[in-house]
Amino acid sequence: MRSNRQHVLAILMVLAAFMSGAQAQDYPAKPITLVMPFPAGGPGDAMARNLGMVLSAALKQQVIVDNPSGASGTIGSGKVAKAKPDGYTLLIMNIGMATQPALYRSLPYNILTDFEHIGRVADMPMTIVARTGLAPATLKDLIAHAKANPRKLTFGNAGVGSAAHLCAMLFMNVTQTEYTEVPYKGAAPAMVDLLGGHIDLLCDQTSTTSGQIKSGGVKTYGVTAKTRVASLPYVPTLHEQGVAGFEAVSWFGLWAPKGVPKPVLDKLVAALQTAVADPAFKTRLADLGGAPVPVALANPEALRSYVKSEIDKWAPIIKKAGISAD
Repeated sequence: MRSNRQHVLAILMVLAAFMSGAQAQDYPAKPITLVMPFPAGGPGDAMARNLGMVLSAALKQQVIVDNPSGASGTIGSGKVAKAKPDGYTLLIMNIGMATQPALYRSLPYNILTDFEHIGRVADMPMTIVARTGLAPATLKDLIAHAKANPRKLTFGNAGVGSAAHLCAMLFMNVTQTEYTEVPYKGAAPAMVDLLGGHIDLLCDQTSTTSGQIKSGGVKTYGVTAKTRVASLPYVPTLHEQGVAGFEAVSWFGLWAPKGVPKPVLDKLVAALQTAVADPAFKTRLADLGGAPVPVALANPEALRSYVKSEIDKWAPIIKKAGISAD
């Protein structure tokens, strides 16, 4: 009797392996949904649509961007975590993937275990900009002014837990300054109020700020990456200006629901590696001030390790600031 059960089990395992292999061979046989859990028109959406174009070419199948936004990206991320693990629903998410555990007392998913990590996608530097009429002329002057006038200046952000919010928190933590934080529902309305003189400062991705920097619509205090941005070569980094080692970069990664068959996952990893090496993708991101990661970082282990390191980096900063998204 036991041998019969073992025989049936062996047959089922062979059939499952065969079906998985057949599924991978046919994959993708229909359009793929790429979930970007922030509003259309924002910096994350621009990244998702650019990635979608190169993935479509690599996979020879249409990639459709979906924007189920809200709750600092947790609504869209949760949608992917619960999706059928067949490779037809993917998630592109930014630095928020590593800050959610510290911002929320409970999440409907575990960031490290409830997704298949596909790989890192790109890094998007940020810049600290201000309304043109703000008095401090340099970053050093700004820091000195803020220390002499705690909470007198307003620092806008794109919402609690956003990359803009994290950048502002890190800046305050490192420079030991205090500002009055003003959260918005996205980067676009924050920039509108900055241009209108309703807030003093904003730290956001170059995809949001570079156009205004080039046109002179904002005052610029520096780039938050380790090196200068190729599209803004005249803007110095914070590190160059005395804020040693400062780095706040909005990075992007690609995930799938847990349980995607390995042959399908391998195809997705290969497609991502083709995408980050694509010259047109590099050019489009350079226009936004960003850059795709090297091919060697576009893999599951590199993304998993990076997310862990980012969780360790941001958790104490968020805890110290007493910030919660609940």
